Amino acid sequence: MPKLLIAICLLISIQSFSQTTLAPLTVDKIMRDPKWMGTSPTSTQWTGDGQYLYFSWNPDGALADSAYYISLKDKKPRKASVTETQDLRSTGTFVYNQARTAYVYGRDGDVFFVDVKTGKTKRITQTTEIESGAQFSFNDTKIVYSRSMNLFAWDIAGGETMQLTNIRAGEASPAPAAAGAGAGAGGPRRTGPPTATAGAAPPTPRADVNLQEEWMKNDQLRYFEVLKSRKEKREKGEAYTKTLPKPKELKSIPLGDKALQGLNISPDGRFITYRLSKAAANAKSTIVPSYVTESGFTTDIPARTKVGAPLGSTEFYVYDRAKDTVWLVRTDSIPGIRDLPDYVKDYPKQAEERKKRNAARAVSISGPFWSPNGKYAVLDIRAEDSKDRWLMLMDTTSGKLNLLDRQRDEAWIAGPGIGFGGTGWIDDQTFYFQSEATGYSHLYTFNAATNEKKALTEGKYEVQQARLSKDKKTFYLSTNEVHPGEQHFYRLTIATGKKERLTTMTGSNQVTLSPDEKYLAILYSYSNKPWELYLQENKPGAKMEQITDKAQSAEFKSYNWREPEVISFTARDGATVYARLYKPANPAPSKPAVLFVHGAGYLQNAHKWWSSYFREYMFNNMLVDNGYYVMDIDYRGSAGYGRDWRTGIYRHMGGKDLTDHVDAVQYLVKNFGVNAGNVGLYGGSYGGFISLMALFTEPNVFKSGAALRPVTDWANYNHGYTSNILNEPFNDSIAYKKSSPFYFADGLKGNLLICHGMVDVNVHYQDAVKLSQRLIELGKDNWELASYPMEDHGFVEPSSWTDEYKRIFKLFEKTLKN
Repeated sequence: MPKLLIAICLLISIQSFSQTTLAPLTVDKIMRDPKWMGTSPTSTQWTGDGQYLYFSWNPDGALADSAYYISLKDKKPRKASVTETQDLRSTGTFVYNQARTAYVYGRDGDVFFVDVKTGKTKRITQTTEIESGAQFSFNDTKIVYSRSMNLFAWDIAGGETMQLTNIRAGEASPAPAAAGAGAGAGGPRRTGPPTATAGAAPPTPRADVNLQEEWMKNDQLRYFEVLKSRKEKREKGEAYTKTLPKPKELKSIPLGDKALQGLNISPDGRFITYRLSKAAANAKSTIVPSYVTESGFTTDIPARTKVGAPLGSTEFYVYDRAKDTVWLVRTDSIPGIRDLPDYVKDYPKQAEERKKRNAARAVSISGPFWSPNGKYAVLDIRAEDSKDRWLMLMDTTSGKLNLLDRQRDEAWIAGPGIGFGGTGWIDDQTFYFQSEATGYSHLYTFNAATNEKKALTEGKYEVQQARLSKDKKTFYLSTNEVHPGEQHFYRLTIATGKKERLTTMTGSNQVTLSPDEKYLAILYSYSNKPWELYLQENKPGAKMEQITDKAQSAEFKSYNWREPEVISFTARDGATVYARLYKPANPAPSKPAVLFVHGAGYLQNAHKWWSSYFREYMFNNMLVDNGYYVMDIDYRGSAGYGRDWRTGIYRHMGGKDLTDHVDAVQYLVKNFGVNAGNVGLYGGSYGGFISLMALFTEPNVFKSGAALRPVTDWANYNHGYTSNILNEPFNDSIAYKKSSPFYFADGLKGNLLICHGMVDVNVHYQDAVKLSQRLIELGKDNWELASYPMEDHGFVEPSSWTDEYKRIFKLFEKTLKN
């Protein structure tokens, strides 16, 4: 070998050795305040004129992030002053008129109007009350806003303000009028008791009348002529006043015992829509005790209800200002509203009873989404059991609903852009929405005049975000079309269907488009490179210009962070599972392996960008330094892979999501010679749940595990998440029995560490306590519980993180290296 080449290799080896010895990874180092790593920008937002880009950043290592900005003139980050921060108006808060010649926004509880051409700002309100929800209406001639639960309209030309609604809190809803009653049906009704006369029988007492006081009043009028005369004059005056024409009053809409939500108005100003909600009675909440407090006394933290608790009810109303009428939108006739879910077949008695009742399912209604001319209104209606989503055209003249699109899923309706901002109007007739009809969330249009539905995108990838351009000729899309582990930004021309990719760098590109759509502000990261801010012209192939460079401190850079290999393997049912793989250069003699299990269930971590689990990423690097193979998979239920993957855990959490991990172990054994007897796993929240299920139901595969803040019994968790996947405990007990680690604790053979914050208001500490008692009664002695008295679900104290991960590392070192 040439001497020069030997020298170069030796130098590289020395540098590599020096790098490792100078900056070895330890739990104490990893789990410090994350500021030691550097600072990444977040929360990008453009100013209205598109000349300045603001973002949150902390290059000085202060206690918290501060507002910074760049100008398009020099693109140099500068710290914003308090005044500049207060004056910042994010484009996300602007509401434009149809011609985009003006916009309104709210600030400090008041409403402001801006003329785009002149740049002049006019303050519409300046009150001690809070005005919000400003929008254009009355064919863009007025600005409508909300104040104290009512709508008001400010006339742009004349400056007059008028009240549009008369909604009154606390007043009971009026009782229906009796048949034949009404104006002109007779004279005024007498409400008081008849006057007593000598020898007459005493009047029947009324609950609201004091008979003694009524007798004294009549007696006074009988013996004092002046009183009697004044009374007669007053009554004549009152009678005359009643004959005078009255000014028209706004229709009173009493709320009774309900709460007002979603107050909205049509573009032409005729229709006002709103929801009335009523909280469920007897919905018991959990109490979370806090033991370490400033006062020295234990305090109680009110927490959430549990899955299956009684739910509140909502009603959707339309107020027709032209006809001065209010009507309730009824959903008991929409297609499939009485359909039963398939799972009831497992409960014949329940199925029979529900068929007999034939009850319409409860729903929640979002919208309406009005067409620009106000002719059409679309309601986004979701069944309370999440099995159906209907997009319905509302006939505002009759109140009837006509089906635009129905999405039925025997598991549950969800997916990117579905019910969370992926809807709107392209023009007066064309409505757009997202649907998983093909198994992946894609963008569709529906023509309200012709009933034609059209797919704008297609393929085995997800449209994760869709935004309509200001000229409404183009969609800007974020998708994972290139690879499930990448996110890129595209421009789609609606008329031709032509799609252009605008970002090029491998990883995640999270884009904020400038108001004039000339620039892309891009938060970009790669697997081993935290987020930095870039700027790019809105052109395919344009150069990305880096704006910030403080995401990695010198100390952070002193370690050669691994680029995990994103691989895939085939699960037992033929499905393709994506994973991050970390391989040690020098495996420990025992050939151990550890699986990291991401949390949240519906979340993605086998990707090519900087993980939100950055502490776990660093810990995984440390494990590899110590001779472990590490794998992190996007198991069944994870985000980014379409409907079938998302719902793969329906009615059995701890089913395919767990067997995916077992298959991952087999992949490691087969391809890298991992010792099948020395495999552990760890994870938090949903990852903690999987860790428990692994040790309890696959004890011959997993020798040790750390379950962090785990769900131990899904009947203890919240309704919104759990009922989608497992239905309700009293309706589908089979699903809960199959899915809760509590019922499988007897299977524990290996070594278990449970870590849980005691003031966790998400997964309650009660879960850990309940499982502990179960393990005690089963006589298990190969487990321990580490409790953290001052930590919620997501730990915040470096000392807690350090203690937790030292225990995890100790567990693996002790049990997987023999």
